[in-house]
Amino acid sequence: MLTTTTHSVDGHVIREYRGLAMGEAIIGANIFRDLMAGIRDIVGGRSGAYENALREARETAIREMEEEAARLGADAVVGVDIDYETVGNNGSMLMVSASGTAVVLQRA
Repeated sequence: MLTTTTHSVDGHVIREYRGLAMGEAIIGANIFRDLMAGIRDIVGGRSGAYENALREARETAIREMEEEAARLGADAVVGVDIDYETVGNNGSMLMVSASGTAVVLQRA
């Protein structure tokens, strides 16, 4: 599945719009990861645990968006937007959402 943040695909014509495709992933912060991130904040550096969790959530949201687009009969998603929000009590969880327009491209 071709996905792009642009609203068109160079070298292709959009033949049909199939609708919105979305995917979401919510990750909860666990206490060990919070503790390690807190230590990183004090001594400096990047928090690999958070970065890996965030990467996994983003990949899950994009994969779900692509699967929804495929169910709609699309072969590409254009105008992809990825958003990050905190949810839950005291922002204890992070939601990653991916959305775009499912389209069918003209075959050359």
